[in-house]
Amino acid sequence: MKKKSVVTLCVTLLLILLIGALALNGLQIGKYKVKPVGKAISLGLDLRGGIYAVYQGDTSAEDFDTQMDATVTIMINRLTAEGYTEATVTRQGNDRIRIEIPDVQDPNEILTIVGTPAHLTFIDPNGEIILEGDDVKQASPAYDSQNGNAPIIAFELNDEGAKVFSEATQTFLGQIISIKLDETTLTAPRVQSAITDGRGIINGFSDIQEAATIANLIMSGALPLNITLIESSAVSATLGVDALSTSLTAGIIGVILIMLFMIAMYRIPGVMADLALCIYMLIVFYALAIVPGVQLTLPGIAGILLGIGMAVDGNVIIFERFREEYKSGRSIESAAQRGYKNALSSIIDSNVTTIIAAIVLVRFGTGSVKGFAITLLIGVIVSMLSSIVITRFLLNKAVKLGVDNEKLWTR
Repeated sequence: MKKKSVVTLCVTLLLILLIGALALNGLQIGKYKVKPVGKAISLGLDLRGGIYAVYQGDTSAEDFDTQMDATVTIMINRLTAEGYTEATVTRQGNDRIRIEIPDVQDPNEILTIVGTPAHLTFIDPNGEIILEGDDVKQASPAYDSQNGNAPIIAFELNDEGAKVFSEATQTFLGQIISIKLDETTLTAPRVQSAITDGRGIINGFSDIQEAATIANLIMSGALPLNITLIESSAVSATLGVDALSTSLTAGIIGVILIMLFMIAMYRIPGVMADLALCIYMLIVFYALAIVPGVQLTLPGIAGILLGIGMAVDGNVIIFERFREEYKSGRSIESAAQRGYKNALSSIIDSNVTTIIAAIVLVRFGTGSVKGFAITLLIGVIVSMLSSIVITRFLLNKAVKLGVDNEKLWTR
């Protein structure tokens, strides 16, 4: 039994070291590559740098909730089409939308993309609307080879739009039909002949990038809701790197001090607690890397550290109950079993109440509060698993080592 426990603990330590090395350095075997955990974890705006903006929707609109969801979808489509695939667009509370875009420092360009209503209209000479953006089936940037390769948007209308446009160009032959985006006239050509194939061009752009941006706005559709920018800011990447480095340094120092404290206070059980803490941290960091939509932020780091505190607290409760039972005259094995049994309800109660609070913050919190709550929720769930399963397993193996020296089990 003693030999089996020694082997189990040695294998556990070896696995911790191997998985820890994999987490730090990653692994590549042929074409298959496992990223280091640090690179796999998505960093939030405050650590990575970028811009954020908060828009408020017009709550007087009919079917407001549905319109808000549609607005979020359109914003995501616009950003994705522009290549900002790591941008996040989320509802914040009931009437606000928060946009975060990493690695960008000029907010004006991005805010134009997401905040422009993009209501495209074709206006006849009498000021009446002929067609709208919904009638455009395809719009893409191109160069006009017949006009010195000037940047244009080539568009194609759907069947219904093509029919209406054909009738309009026949009716207003020789007159001007304007194409507007919101209140801005993009182009106002004079109709030279009837256009029956539903195809046309929009010109007047300064460069191909402007044409591409407008084409993206047209294809993504008009925002169904009036929105107002209420807050925007740029976060320096340098500040983010410095903050991450400082936070990690503080976290590492804190964990080392906790480990030394556990060994000094609880001897062999403290060593088992330190092994459990290493396993806990590996699980948490891999969870942050794997769970979709989770970003590590400065408040999130605070949530992780609080989770570590919860994990240590669970071990302290177990070991204090163990020490009480051992001092009462029980054997080491009996004291471990009784101590764990007596501590179990306290551990579950404290963790469950924290989990409930974290879920409430995730559901109703916004911004940094939500980032803190998500990492806290992950940390506390893993903490409870660590105390209930991992620490118990390691402590049972340590008890079966056959070490009877009282000073190695309690102070």
